[in-house]
Order: sequence, then structure tokens, then C-alpha cells
Amino acid sequence: MAKHHPDVPFERFADDVLCHCGSEDQARELKEHLEQRFAQCGLELHPDKTRIVYCKDDDRRGEYPDTKFDFLGYCFRARRSKNRWGKFFVNFSPGVSNAAISAIRQKIRDWKLRCRIDRWIDDLARMFNPIIRGWMNYYGRYYKSALFPALRYLDQCLAHWVMAKYKRLRRHRRRAAQWVAKAVSRDPTLFAHWSMLYRAAAER
Repeated sequence: MAKHHPDVPFERFADDVLCHCGSEDQARELKEHLEQRFAQCGLELHPDKTRIVYCKDDDRRGEYPDTKFDFLGYCFRARRSKNRWGKFFVNFSPGVSNAAISAIRQKIRDWKLRCRIDRWIDDLARMFNPIIRGWMNYYGRYYKSALFPALRYLDQCLAHWVMAKYKRLRRHRRRAAQWVAKAVSRDPTLFAHWSMLYRAAAER
């Protein structure tokens, strides 16, 4: 890349590489050169992962088969955004990927909150806030709202914990959800994600 394509910026993480080309012709030429270079080293590009993606937004409105890709847990695609003057526009930007959302939800299921009825809600917050903050700091860096479904799922699991812990609330999903909502009102900083999730809801 440095010798033959110094004008093409690229990022690499482990064996994943992302190259930024200015045109489709340049991208196809680069792909061909990379295939040749890899072959010289006895290697080959991954046939499914190696794709030319069109970064579609308000300035690039063409139609191409691939207009999004995943990289480092983010999905890069066209998203509706708002500028500093409050005007909406579409830009090509990252947000947490569906695969990462699924992994977060699975991690929450692995916590088995419904089996932790010996704990109080403050205990649960102390146990899991470091992990929640890690998700927020990484995946919430860009397009925070893409992370909200996973955070709401956590609150649904907390509601199931409430039903399991308090006999009077068993089989009362709505009342259990109200119990969690009251906990948010009492202390919106108890769980790390509450301040992000419900402040954003209030602003909308």
C-alpha cells in the first residue's frame, strides 16, 4: 500500500483491513492489485468479506448492491443525523452493529437476573455497571441511539427480576415495568445506562 497506493488511506485490525477509495474504478483496481500481491505471498482475500461498498449519503445518491459494512463491532451505513443548526440530513456513519447488539443481549441473558432474587437492585447495579459502562463507552461513541434497544432489553430483564423477587408482582409485567420506572425516577444514576437512555427519551 505504501509503495503502490500511497494515496489510499486504510485501517487494519488483526486480519481485517478497510481501504478508502475515491471512485469505483480505483476500488476495483486496488482489489485486483491486492489479489495479485496476496497470491505472491501464498495467500488470498476472503471471498465473502472482500467487498466494494458504496458510502451512500446525501452527497452520494447512486444505487449499488452494497451500501453498508461491519467493522470492529460497528455497522457503517447511511443514517439520518442532525447538524448543529437542527437540520436533518443523511450521512454515512457508524453505529453499533446488529451482531454486537445480539452479543450484548446474550451477555445479559448469561447474567440470569431472574435467579438472583437474593440480591437487591443496588447489588445488581454494582455487579454489572462496569460492563454496562464498557458497552456505553465503546458502542455509544457514535450514534448512541443505535445502542438503545440493547439497553432497553436490560431493563426488560430487570422487570423479570422484579417479578421473580417480589411475590406480589409475579405475573404482573406492567407493574414490574412500572417498578423499574420508579427506580429510575428515584435514582437515575443507579444503573450506568439509565442517564443515557432516559435523558435521550426526555429530550425527544
